[in-house]
Amino acid sequence: MNNQQNRLELSRIGLGCGHMSNVNVAVKDAGIAAIHAAFESGINHLNTADFYGAGRSEMTIAEALKGYKRDEYYISLKFGALNTLDGSLYGLDVSPHHVKNYLAHSLKRLNLDYIDLYQPARIDLGIPVEETIGAISELVQAGYVKQIGISQVDAETLRRAHATHPISLAEFEYSLFNRSIEKEILPTARELGIDVVAFGAVAHGLLAGSWTEDRIQANKGGYIPLFFEGNIEKNVSLAKKLGAIAARKQMTLSQLAFAWLLSKGEDIIPLIGTVSPTHLQEAVRSLDIHLNEDDVREIEEAIPEHEIAGASFPNMQFRNGKTVRG
Repeated sequence: MNNQQNRLELSRIGLGCGHMSNVNVAVKDAGIAAIHAAFESGINHLNTADFYGAGRSEMTIAEALKGYKRDEYYISLKFGALNTLDGSLYGLDVSPHHVKNYLAHSLKRLNLDYIDLYQPARIDLGIPVEETIGAISELVQAGYVKQIGISQVDAETLRRAHATHPISLAEFEYSLFNRSIEKEILPTARELGIDVVAFGAVAHGLLAGSWTEDRIQANKGGYIPLFFEGNIEKNVSLAKKLGAIAARKQMTLSQLAFAWLLSKGEDIIPLIGTVSPTHLQEAVRSLDIHLNEDDVREIEEAIPEHEIAGASFPNMQFRNGKTVRG
């Protein structure tokens, strides 16, 4: 993956570092080991956020980066989400006036002089996107940020952001259980020459392994509509159809999910969010799987979009810092 305005050739898969936010020492050590394993496997793109564990993810990354040269890895960093003490989301702050403050703290926690790509976690409908992106562009001019990204916006907002300052990467949820970006967002990104970072490849775990009745009961509810009562049973049934295809092709279900994403284009960069060496290697091995048009058609027909029960992400927007649910 050739990253715009940067000499580093980005790996085809990035490592999502959201699971590296636990205060538990064992989890922290596992996160460091996962980053080292990723580097050894050719993954050089680390995706994180200042609100992952209130900065703990950044501090874990800082420890893992000791001994590595700065030009050997690429850090993409989100900011703006506001968390309660229990870790839940309660609002957004992407005020242009506060961007420098967030970056200053992140640079200290990461022990870095600059961030490769900086992006708002979401966009506030009460603040013109031009103002938020414009504030980040000032940090680009100052040398603290190399590139600007954006996450979870519509096609029009992506155009406006790109017109303010070139957007290098746009981050969206994209999986077999959520193909919504294929309608307008992905064509717009391709028109503008923006690569897409895809998170949620395994659809919150639906495509991450076998589902027993006990596991179904244990995962009902929560805030993800895919798992609501009455939805999870239907979605697990679809996932099992994919599992049969994966077994026939001699790959794991998660490998099939990653291989499918990789087949959608060289401009799609899936994220693997894990601290598990096994899961990491599964994702890396998906790079050797090549799906033809018939394979892709069979996979997508196994999960017709009209049969997916519930959205894969809560319908949440922000205005003036507060959540506005759809």
